[in-house]
Amino acid sequence: MGDAGVPRPATLEARGWGWRYATRRAWAARETAFRIDAGERVLLLGASGSGKSTLLQGLAGVLGGADEGEQEGALLVDGQPAAEARGRAGLVLQDPDSQTILARVGDDVAFGCENLGVRRDEIWRRVRAALDAVGLDVPLDRSTAALSGGQKQRLALAGIVAMQPGAVLLDEPTANLDPAGVVDVRDAVARALDATGATLVVIEHRIEAWLPVVDRVIVLAPGGEVIADGDPRTVLTERGQELAAAGVWVPGIRPSFPPRPAAAPGDVLLSAMDLVVGRAVGSPAAGPLDLDVRAGEVLGVVGPNGAGKSTLGLTLAGLLRAQGGAVRAADGLAAGAALVRRPRRRVAAAPADPAAWTSTALLTRIGTVLQEPEHQILRASVRDELEVGPRALGLEETEITARVDELLERLRLAPLAGANPYTLSGGEKRRLTVAAMLAARPRVVVLDEPTFGQDARTWSELVAIIASLRDGVDDRGPLGVVTITHDDAVLDALAARRFALAPAGVRA
Repeated sequence: MGDAGVPRPATLEARGWGWRYATRRAWAARETAFRIDAGERVLLLGASGSGKSTLLQGLAGVLGGADEGEQEGALLVDGQPAAEARGRAGLVLQDPDSQTILARVGDDVAFGCENLGVRRDEIWRRVRAALDAVGLDVPLDRSTAALSGGQKQRLALAGIVAMQPGAVLLDEPTANLDPAGVVDVRDAVARALDATGATLVVIEHRIEAWLPVVDRVIVLAPGGEVIADGDPRTVLTERGQELAAAGVWVPGIRPSFPPRPAAAPGDVLLSAMDLVVGRAVGSPAAGPLDLDVRAGEVLGVVGPNGAGKSTLGLTLAGLLRAQGGAVRAADGLAAGAALVRRPRRRVAAAPADPAAWTSTALLTRIGTVLQEPEHQILRASVRDELEVGPRALGLEETEITARVDELLERLRLAPLAGANPYTLSGGEKRRLTVAAMLAARPRVVVLDEPTFGQDARTWSELVAIIASLRDGVDDRGPLGVVTITHDDAVLDALAARRFALAPAGVRA
């Protein structure tokens, strides 16, 4: 293939393929078998934990060697073992941060082309075209660290588009995007495929958005075996009820919703007044704004990518300092909160600003689930991860065991208790971070895209858990819940009060 030439589409094949991570007893996938001809466009479906992400990583040749896991059967790209055909398949991972390599946007998009030996002048033509294609309208010298989660997802896709691979492998490429962004990225992928003829395999729970692009659906059962394969409309119509019962998202079949709250919202637990938020001093992301977080209510923070939703969440949670205005906890929430000690400064009374509290004080008062699960995983096993909060609180071993066992069952993580968290699927990692937050039993919870990566069944279960926190099913009473999401169905199910975030400098 020449520098400016059109790549040859790749053929992908699985022959009784299986993979088991070195730290796991169970196989992530096994007996997976299919053939995808050059130029086909495939939507890969399956319940959370069915091995979809592991399969894409295998096709891209990035799973690692024998020290990282055990393989059986074969994955082939153009008839070659996938690990020997790296570069023929370009992969966009669930976590875009894991693919952000360089400090500036232009350099990051160019990185893959440089590794392929593309001429310098052709690289920068491709970089600009790829950024235009995915709708990431930022300067080439913009810091990648300054991008929102959704913008980083577009950045990762641009890097793949610029490489012009024979196969494009997308692992939930629109999970963190607003509705307009979903359509933009889907259309960008379609344009790239039309221009190059590349083969496509995409994992997505937003099936409706991708049906106009794909011509085939492959469905994996838990464990990786193919249980359905064919024309999208036929598979989803004739086997829709069966697939939905197994946790697959099927258009027209809605998961069950929890009951609507019966009681009115309670006391204000947390308030923002004239609040301006930002990650870099002097660079506000949103505000000024006013809001209240009340017990027994879900506050749904909505807005386009880059509006500062996640930054607002981190500020409300006490993990970022306000750039203007204030965040104030109610007296009952702030009572007893220890302060971070600073040189030559000690304050006797607990302040109302959560950003001044110690990590242990925050742990039992404001729990946070970050947008990217990997950013808050601390331990080498699922059970150890769930014990972090209770151990920091100095609880007795019997109480720690009781809390952790209950959460393992409640979040469908019990079979994975001894597993390394980094080997879990994206949906399993999300449930783990929710469970770890719940283990400390806070009074306010801040959840950034809590249903990311979930199948229909685990989506329903997570929504029911959030509803139970809102309504108060234990001795803590109703909690205050802040949910940052692009998933309108979550907000509808939770009867959330929507707070639309305005750009910086405009009062919300």
